Amino acid sequence: MNKKIESDQSPLTDSVIPLPAPFVDSRGVIQPLVEGGVHSVQVITSKASTVRANHFHKTDSHYMYVVQGVMKYYHRAAGDTAPPASFLVKTGQMVYTPPLVEHAVEFLEDSTFLNITGKPRDQGSYEDDLVRVELYKPYKS
Repeated sequence: MNKKIESDQSPLTDSVIPLPAPFVDSRGVIQPLVEGGVHSVQVITSKASTVRANHFHKTDSHYMYVVQGVMKYYHRAAGDTAPPASFLVKTGQMVYTPPLVEHAVEFLEDSTFLNITGKPRDQGSYEDDLVRVELYKPYKS
């Protein structure tokens, strides 16, 4: 099971997070995602070829679980000037973003994901913890 969100300060890896084995019986499947420490869960839909984020959080962290679609996740340490690393996150996969990691997400098709956060996501709290950056800008021909 993934660690509690408030205590997981591990560095971001360059891949999706392995999920624990699901519980399967004749009724269907239960897939565990995050154990404890959750303050907010949002369902976010995004259209193909759009970009979200281009920011980092000072103290908050979050998991992004793709319900449907494919997203390209870009990341690097806050303040770093190197090109960002990136990888694909597909339906049924999840990525974790710790505090102080610049991140941006490009949606390669219409997508829906769960954003599971460790701190409140009311607009005031969100803006107070957010620093906007231009980590990724899609190429326009």
